[in-house]
Amino acid sequence: MVPDSCISVSVIVPVYSGEKFLSELVRQLDRVRTEWVKQQAPMRLAELILIDDAAVDASPTIIDDLGTNYAWITALHLMRNFGQHAATIAGVLHSSGDWIVTMDEDLQHPPAKIESLLREAVLSGADVIYASPSCAVHEARTRDWASRGFKRTMAILTSNANIVHFNSFRLLRGSLARAASSACGHETYFDVALTWFTNRIQFVLLELKDRRFISSGSSGYSFARLLTHSRRMLMTSRVKAISFLGLVGVLISVFSIIGGIAVVAQKVIVPSSMAVRGWPSLMLVSLFFGGFITFMIAFILEYISILVLSAHGKPLFFVVDRSSDKTLIEYFTTRLP
Repeated sequence: MVPDSCISVSVIVPVYSGEKFLSELVRQLDRVRTEWVKQQAPMRLAELILIDDAAVDASPTIIDDLGTNYAWITALHLMRNFGQHAATIAGVLHSSGDWIVTMDEDLQHPPAKIESLLREAVLSGADVIYASPSCAVHEARTRDWASRGFKRTMAILTSNANIVHFNSFRLLRGSLARAASSACGHETYFDVALTWFTNRIQFVLLELKDRRFISSGSSGYSFARLLTHSRRMLMTSRVKAISFLGLVGVLISVFSIIGGIAVVAQKVIVPSSMAVRGWPSLMLVSLFFGGFITFMIAFILEYISILVLSAHGKPLFFVVDRSSDKTLIEYFTTRLP
């Protein structure tokens, strides 16, 4: 049991093919849990929630055994494979921690670094902390470049700079995570939904290595899945390119009006200078209506974007209680990193 005065931390781990890693993952988390108790830290690792996302190996049996052997472990089984995002959201909604850590099953995310994430969160006043890799995660130039390029492209399209730091190893304020999870629909991108509730988002540079990819050369993220991720990310965000498109339409129309005034003035003042009659007027009319149509398309797309975000559950406001952070701040300021 976690004392009432302690700040509780829940760990969420979606499981798909983790039979080789789960036992060691639990041992490392138990080590963190025991160390916090020994240090009389104000936080406790209260629970580990393992979500079986229709795993393709012996993981379901393993997580059931772990749930039986450890009172602080909960095993959840999804009825079919819903994907990592859905499994993470399911785990978050079953959690009770003041803070929530999400991580992968394959030891790519070291449990020993959870305290580093928590330290950064309370000392910076953040609600979300991402573990950002400080080196090549996959040790494959093409794969690492593709991952970084994808995130940078999405960040440019949506004007959301946090996208470059999106990572499944994250620390979330519990109330925020559960509220964002409740708002998520079938096509909602969880990390973008988090930005609906807070702009206090930071990152910590950590050495992260995808050992499974390095050893086997296979990844769970195919090109098709990356396209699905990009579609969901764009659908959950307001694409700033739409506003730019509307501005271009207005500028084209304004330019055509100015050009029309110039043509009329030239016709009145120096009529002999008009070498070709009708052509300037035709071009200017085409430009005006082309710009007007472009603006109207952008206006309609912007309106649809607002409706889509409303359908996804984007909130009008959200209230948060950060008063418990004082206890952690006092603890971390008296300890060396």
